[in-house]
Amino acid sequence: MATAGPVTLLHPALRVERVGFHESTHEGAQQVDPAPTAASPTTLESRERGTSPRSAIDVVVDPGVEIRAPVTGRVKRAGTYVLYCDYSDDFAVIEPDDRPGWEVKLLHIDGVRVRRGMRVVAGETVMARRATQLPFQSQVDEIAPVQPAWPHVHIEVVDLAIPNVPSPGGGCK
Repeated sequence: MATAGPVTLLHPALRVERVGFHESTHEGAQQVDPAPTAASPTTLESRERGTSPRSAIDVVVDPGVEIRAPVTGRVKRAGTYVLYCDYSDDFAVIEPDDRPGWEVKLLHIDGVRVRRGMRVVAGETVMARRATQLPFQSQVDEIAPVQPAWPHVHIEVVDLAIPNVPSPGGGCK
């Protein structure tokens, strides 16, 4: 689907409708370049975050398919978090074999099936039961060819050596 430096990412599901590249909120997020195998790749309009326009990916997937590891590596952490201070969401973070010290982050997954320390294989290991159907419209939904739009899995490749500076007002009240 894409590459970020030495890291090659596969589609996280067997049925993918579209791959939308956009700006990450993390300064360490690496530019991700689409591969010829990417499903209908497009770069979304700027979110004015100051990072590369292709430093994050929203992969639109069939709502009924399992989410698989996009890279081979070891799970650093996985679980549940609160998205935008209001919505429960699941995540998983993998340290890729191709670039130790970096992280491949998956967000908007439902029913995490991996845990810390577990080894995952790209395209094979099931990470979650499905993608999370968010209760609001996302930027990638605006270009969806079908309605209701399929859910998406958010993926970033992050170099932890580059410190992240959270944006002001980004925390929950």
